Amino acid sequence: MPATYPSAPARKPRRRTRRDQNRLRSLLLLFLIVLVAFAACSHFRRQVTLTTLEEDWITLDLLPVNKYSRPEIPLEHVNGIVVHYTGNPNTTAEQTKSYFSNLATTGETYASSHFIIGMDGTILQCVPLNEEAYCSNSRNVDTVSIECCHPDKSGKFSDKTYDSLVKLVRYLASAYRLTSDDVIRHYDVTGKLCPIYYVEHEDAWIAFKEAVFEDS
Repeated sequence: MPATYPSAPARKPRRRTRRDQNRLRSLLLLFLIVLVAFAACSHFRRQVTLTTLEEDWITLDLLPVNKYSRPEIPLEHVNGIVVHYTGNPNTTAEQTKSYFSNLATTGETYASSHFIIGMDGTILQCVPLNEEAYCSNSRNVDTVSIECCHPDKSGKFSDKTYDSLVKLVRYLASAYRLTSDDVIRHYDVTGKLCPIYYVEHEDAWIAFKEAVFEDS
């Protein structure tokens, strides 16, 4: 009769020791720290480093530092672009900029915009992109504002104003990695009829945004 031997006891699965658990926790924590740091650096690069746009199609014409139109409040995050109209028919970009500048003396209100687009397509940059402008109420803290001139009370932009607006918004949306939903009207913030033509003609506003993002 062949000899029999007791079967070997079943091998118990190895339990994780406290040291293993601590090591795993440390690795996960390190991974999260690296992930957060990378995201923060990427966010900082695209949100804060832009100040002025050194493009030959944009004229730099900064407002004087003052509490009524350029208070130098840091703009740390850009989550949107807000389109406005001046509400003052047949005025130029230069005249609108002068109005903002003169607020430093008159103190009659708080108002400004990062950019002004004239009826001839001229684009003025009036406020650095790392500073807030007084244009979009509660969204001053996280948006870039664009004020557009117009020839009459309808608020419809000239072809040259429209073309410059499309070009500028496309440039900014690309720089800040914004989507069509991030491009809004002053109306979308406060309910004010601004820009009035694009409030009264929703289809035109949709077409404008499609023009901006047609190649994206």
